[in-house]
Amino acid sequence: MSNRAFRTLVALSFVAAIPGIASRGTAQGPTSAITDSGATPLTSVTVTATRSPRQVILTPNPVIVVDSTRIRGSLANGAAELLREYPGVDITGTGANQGRPIIRGQRGQRILLLEDGIRLNNSRRQQDFGELPALVGLDGLERIEVVRGPASVLYGTDAIGGVINLINSDPRFTASTFNAGGSVSYRYSSSDRQRRPSGSLTAQLGRLSLSGNAAFRNAQDYEAPSGSFGKLTLANDTRVHGTGVKDQNVALQAAVRIRQGDEISARFSRYEASKAAFGFVSNADLGTPNSPSIDIRYPHQNYSKTSVRYRAKSLGLPFADRADVIGYTTGNERSLALDVFVPFGPGTPPGAGVSVKSRNFTDVNTVGVRAEAAKAFWKQVLTYGADFFRDRSDNSDSSVTTVFGFGPPRPNVNDTASTPNASFRSTGLFVQSEASLTDRLSLVAGTRWQAVSTRTRTTPKISAPLVESSDNAVVAAGNALFRITENVNFIASVGRAFRSPNLIEKFFNGAAAEGSGYQLRNPDLKPETSLDVDLGIKAGYRAFYGELFVFRNSITNGIRIAPTGTKVGQFNAFQNVNVDRLRDQGIELLLRASLPAGFRVGSSYTSIDSRNVSNPLNPVGDSYSSKLTGSLGWQAANGRFWSEYLLRANGKRKDVALGTSPIGPVLPAFTVHSVRGGAKLFNTGAVSHSLNFSVNNLTNQLYAEFSNASFFRPEPKRSAAISWTTSF
Repeated sequence: MSNRAFRTLVALSFVAAIPGIASRGTAQGPTSAITDSGATPLTSVTVTATRSPRQVILTPNPVIVVDSTRIRGSLANGAAELLREYPGVDITGTGANQGRPIIRGQRGQRILLLEDGIRLNNSRRQQDFGELPALVGLDGLERIEVVRGPASVLYGTDAIGGVINLINSDPRFTASTFNAGGSVSYRYSSSDRQRRPSGSLTAQLGRLSLSGNAAFRNAQDYEAPSGSFGKLTLANDTRVHGTGVKDQNVALQAAVRIRQGDEISARFSRYEASKAAFGFVSNADLGTPNSPSIDIRYPHQNYSKTSVRYRAKSLGLPFADRADVIGYTTGNERSLALDVFVPFGPGTPPGAGVSVKSRNFTDVNTVGVRAEAAKAFWKQVLTYGADFFRDRSDNSDSSVTTVFGFGPPRPNVNDTASTPNASFRSTGLFVQSEASLTDRLSLVAGTRWQAVSTRTRTTPKISAPLVESSDNAVVAAGNALFRITENVNFIASVGRAFRSPNLIEKFFNGAAAEGSGYQLRNPDLKPETSLDVDLGIKAGYRAFYGELFVFRNSITNGIRIAPTGTKVGQFNAFQNVNVDRLRDQGIELLLRASLPAGFRVGSSYTSIDSRNVSNPLNPVGDSYSSKLTGSLGWQAANGRFWSEYLLRANGKRKDVALGTSPIGPVLPAFTVHSVRGGAKLFNTGAVSHSLNFSVNNLTNQLYAEFSNASFFRPEPKRSAAISWTTSF
């Protein structure tokens, strides 16, 4: 069956299901749930989109909720790898820890990454990269929530393309005075010979709850299979260098229940990584000996976070029924090593070229606070609050540039920092109202005022004058949900979002991280602003759930890297500039159903069109243009065994700037298959044992995720993963 025929079948099945759902909707509300981990349960609850608990089907936003069962059973390396199974989400980056999410064609700093509602983004990351989801260990997660589309009203800068909230398990309090439990697990995967032991413990002593988890991972560089992808052919299995990692996550949490519904908690977490890298295939293996060679490595990264939180769920005050106040501090140290060799090519002596070896060390310290409260009155809930954070960045750089091929090598040493020491401050106030206007119509509307300032500080060997700039933004959003029937909801939303340019975009002056040129600073950048419109339908009844969304997100003053037409040494010069307008629009379709005898099916389809409206000849898409997923699963009636087959097909993309990529001018289509499953094996007293497995890339196909194709970094060959978990 062709991709077009299959997409048509999926769409027709969704349309055909709605009348049946609607005709039965007056008899029963959405009380039954699809309970298998692969579906979107009708009773799944999300808090990220509106800050108050809502069932997914009653949330006036396109959202994704992934529960802990799905997280553990997928055996994914990280959140981004897991989320690419869902509509509107893609992945950039390779290897065990470098995967980062793309939502609706937006990535990097246009995606806001949260942990328990607190931002993980920092202002010292490259715009296209964003922060690592790997900072938060999967073992302690209760669920992952994704809002597809802007969320600046609630979360401020960066939430243009979407929000991903990694939510840890809450403190557990029961009626007993003492209880304890935990688990230990071991995971192995064949492609990267990865070994990952992990464990967790929880305990309650009266009003005191304690928990902790830790995981340690050692992964080697993986191999890609032989085969063809576009115009590129690999004759043999080929190593993708720099895809291994050695890292660890540790988290500790303590909470005290003051009274019913009131808690004070403290949490400490730490992430350490070494041996990580950007990933690359050698020019010899690619058959491109005259192309630049680029090796980007991260010798180490240490991230630590300490937070203290007060949460009251039943205040009963005239101005607040609930409140949530959290203060936090983080430290993020990382080093980067960039080795680039650019050959001069034909007409010059063999081996002639320029070598650049750069080393960067960055230390970003953040302090922040977020306070919010909610009050219910009449037929509405008012949520309001304030947040503040400050990033303080210190860094040092060194580089050695050497010209080869014309006499003795001539190294030029430079230890001037590429980015000056600087700070980034943000202060915001927000308010949002959720109102039920009638039995069928509800509205969510809110606004935010945000002030952002950046300031450089005295930095050794940088004589440029100190610069201070500030941005102010007012954004608003409105969402409406109309219940066509008891089980079919129509959703419309419109919202503004913004992103203030970060320290790298404004102040970086040096060789670009990808080795593609020399980047000049631009302290006069303006903030990006966006206007997003969503229209959709969510429908569910008993064993069926489906949703269909169309969207358009237009970004004004979008920040893009652009050539200046000049050179710095041997490199072409580039600079971040504001372009007039970028636009992403598309369609997202999701269908899930549980069938008799424990079977379940699912499918999704996404189509995204990305345009530089101001300059159509300069394409901006580096994600898929279309994605189709399908799944068929089975679970035993007693819940002891489960299995699942998954398919993901990306359609080809033509509107993309690939430069001199060996795959050619078009990102070719690909289809990958995988299977996974698990079993609850046996119990020994109060101790239970379970096993999960997965096999990815069943057909052993050579392919690269589209955002990893221009700088070609293919995915692993056929690989298996297995985990054993003992719970007590």
